[in-house]
Formats: sequence, structure tokens, C-alpha cells
Amino acid sequence: MNDRRFGTIIQIDDILVSEDVVMEYFCCDYPVCRGICCIEGDGGAPVDESELEGLERDYPTYSPLMLQSGRDTVDLQGFFEIDRDGDIVTPLVPGSEACAYAHFDQNGNCLCAIEKCGCRKPASCSLYPIRVTKLTGGGLALNVHHWDICKPAFEKGRKEGVRVYEFLKKPLIDNYGEEFYSALEQAAAKLLEETQDGTQA
Repeated sequence: MNDRRFGTIIQIDDILVSEDVVMEYFCCDYPVCRGICCIEGDGGAPVDESELEGLERDYPTYSPLMLQSGRDTVDLQGFFEIDRDGDIVTPLVPGSEACAYAHFDQNGNCLCAIEKCGCRKPASCSLYPIRVTKLTGGGLALNVHHWDICKPAFEKGRKEGVRVYEFLKKPLIDNYGEEFYSALEQAAAKLLEETQDGTQA
């Protein structure tokens, strides 16, 4: 771990993990938000180029759960779009902020049609509130994204004592492996112990 003026950075192989991933609390409060993150925002969710093949391959499986407007969007725009920063993102239904891949149950709760069918949704969705940035040289940086609509999730996490990296254990393992998560747990325990010692001092 390297101490910097902007916080502690945990380095595991070529992945840099910000202090917030360990220190921040987070636990989705779905009954409160009802999946609003899939229907609000100024752009689609980031998609890695390597994920595009899966989105297209699995489309016949998950598309029946999408709204007709979502299917029309994919027919018109394809499985992704390029945002104003030049990044690949999930397509949004024209005239709205809703992800084309959104699914709504009978109670109006928003879910992911891809995930609902057991297919693999983009890593940026499963890892949220962690955002992944590709670094020059091929490394990755994991940081916590703070979004006002997720305030209840940060509050619930703090109330229940669930930290970001703990809440995202499965997607972190799915994307980076058991060894990565084990190393992150060890680094987190050390960082939290040092922080507690510093507070008590």
C-alpha cells in the first residue's frame, strides 16, 4: 500500500484500488430506489469492448424481457453507443434516460433484463458503485462513484456495517478472481486496523 495525499492506494498486481473501496459503506436499498440507476443519468453504463460479443450472442435470451422501446433502440442503434467522451456505453432509449436493457416487473420495479435471464451484464453494472478506469500501460484503477440517487445505499451500508468491497464480493471475484479478492481483504483489514489505531491515538 502506498500513502498519498489523496488517500491510501492498494496495489494488487496491476490493479490500483482506492481507499474509498475499503473505507466507504454501501448496500443497495432496492425497496427505496427500485432500480432508478437504470433509468436515470446522463449516459449509458460503460461497456468494455470485450463484452460486446456476449451482449449480441445472448440477445435472443434476454430481449423478451426488455420493453418494446428497448428492443426498438437496439434495432436502431445496435448493442452500444458512443458517449460524448468517446466511450462505449449501453444504449439509452431516445427521449429518455432509461437503459435499453431495462426490465420492469408488475410493480414497476426496474431490473436488468440481461441479469434477470441469468446472462452476464456489463461489469460496470455489477461492480457499481465501483467505477473502473483503464490506465496507461494496461493497469486498472478502481474508485468509488458517488451518485445522489444512491445516497440511501450509502446510508444503509453504514447502518448495517457493510463496506463497498464486502457488498461487491461476488462481482469482484467474478471479474478479478479469488486471489485478488483475498489480497484485497487482507489489505483492507490492515488499513482498517491502522485507521482504528490512529483514531484511538
